Amino acid sequence: MDVISLAVIGLLIVLSPGADLVLMMKNSLNAGRRAGLWTALGISLAIGVHIGYSLLGLSYLLTENLKLFNIIKYLGAAYLIYMGIKNIVTAKTSLAAPQNSKDNLHYFQYLYQGFLCNLLNPKTMLFFISLFSQLVSSSNNSWFFPLSYGAYIAVLHLLWFSSLAILLTYLPFKTRLSLLKTCLNRLCGGALIILGSLLAIRG
Repeated sequence: MDVISLAVIGLLIVLSPGADLVLMMKNSLNAGRRAGLWTALGISLAIGVHIGYSLLGLSYLLTENLKLFNIIKYLGAAYLIYMGIKNIVTAKTSLAAPQNSKDNLHYFQYLYQGFLCNLLNPKTMLFFISLFSQLVSSSNNSWFFPLSYGAYIAVLHLLWFSSLAILLTYLPFKTRLSLLKTCLNRLCGGALIILGSLLAIRG
């Protein structure tokens, strides 16, 4: 594949809606901009992990060991369903972000959520395994181009989700959304449950 095609593929990966988008929206709307930015960072860091094991050859283990792959798939599905149920149960909580310094430590939980949400998604795993196996084979065992492309995808994820977090917490926009906060929380929770259920059911 040429550079332009790969660049377009990278953009499509980032823009395609999924669990990452729903989680980032939920955290941004419920806990504020910093929570959304931490979530975006967690998603981006997980992309780095996908790239790392694809380049190191661990992808072979995942593709050949069906039991291991299924364990990861069901863990990811259970996590999404858990987050969805939690969001529905707490749908009426305030959108205000924590104010005191001790609560700032809680922002790391959003990084952790974004990281796990992306890391435990087997569809993301399969995509990177298939794409990077082709990149490595076409690069004559040179890791420079695959690593550069991987960095490009990770940065795209960070920029895209960070931009959305900033947009969603822009005061005039957030004020309007706050009027629908309970409905939006339940919609996000329902979406996570559906995504998790589909992930568990489909092969």
